[in-house]
Amino acid sequence: MSRTSQTDPELTHRLTRRGMLGVAAGATAAALLGAATTPATAAEASAVGGGRPVLPPGRLGIQLYSLRDKVSTLGFAPVFAELEKYGYDEVEFAGYTQGSAGPITLARLRRLAKDHGLTPIGSHVGYYSSDPNAYTFAQNLTKVLDDAEALGLKHIGTASGPGRYGNTVDAWKRAAEEFNAYGAAAKARGMKFYQHNHSDEFAFATDNPQVRLYDVLLAETDPGLVYLEMDIFWAYAGQFRFSKRPDGSPAPFEPLDYVLRQPHRYPLFHVKDGVSDPSNQFGYRMVDVGDGDIDYQRFISAVTRLRGERLAHHWQTEHDQPAESFTFARRSSEYLHSLREKC
Repeated sequence: MSRTSQTDPELTHRLTRRGMLGVAAGATAAALLGAATTPATAAEASAVGGGRPVLPPGRLGIQLYSLRDKVSTLGFAPVFAELEKYGYDEVEFAGYTQGSAGPITLARLRRLAKDHGLTPIGSHVGYYSSDPNAYTFAQNLTKVLDDAEALGLKHIGTASGPGRYGNTVDAWKRAAEEFNAYGAAAKARGMKFYQHNHSDEFAFATDNPQVRLYDVLLAETDPGLVYLEMDIFWAYAGQFRFSKRPDGSPAPFEPLDYVLRQPHRYPLFHVKDGVSDPSNQFGYRMVDVGDGDIDYQRFISAVTRLRGERLAHHWQTEHDQPAESFTFARRSSEYLHSLREKC
């Protein structure tokens, strides 16, 4: 159910835009889904036809960066209490401190989450730093993994781009080697290492403008060691920014197609929304989930209807600069829980 009146012109714009977004992936998604989404039982078929919830049970999370103002002033306990009320199941960390609320141990943090019915599912840590003592994968891998293990995380990742050595093909291959090493170390601890994208990952290599850097990352990382957290908003921003090669030749892509081709590589998603805005350098203006142009009914359904994939992914809401962070968290949860699969 929409949060806007059906006569609202902005809603009409959103529906029109969503229809346009759906065209790009239609043929590929239909072919893949047709081969992989046959329900296992008649009961499940009936449920799908009757419009079961798009959001899988127990898989709604939030990236706590969206609530950093509340964490730094109120502390984790009140924030977790609010998230429990809003129907969240999981949290993804962006640091383990709580500002003026005082120090907190990892054991206490893990217990607080459990007390409020929340599962810590992942965490963002920096890739590298010039400071040899920095808390990053490159500088302090053992400590990063120790902390993740103490929190009981199933995933530990970075939101840093792989451009440490530049944006040539060989530079990204070198970064991929390091990611493979982090992935092997995480796997030895029973965790998955992942990389979270922004829009720059979808640019073209500076030494080979025919090659998209994101494709280098996928090809050069071991699929059993390195996983991806697609930030869906930033992927669509990448679609807007890099639909043409530097020479002007067309190079369209559909973010959903990446997932449908290799769904096992995307255990985590950031569910972030935006209103189409060609005057913005990224093509979108960020808004609360459900208020924008990204068709989450279509996107989430396409992934979760793949055979065996319904519960294989985790969906984390996020907004980089919400007008009011608790309001964002509540409204985004309400919207996603309201979505039903089309008959």
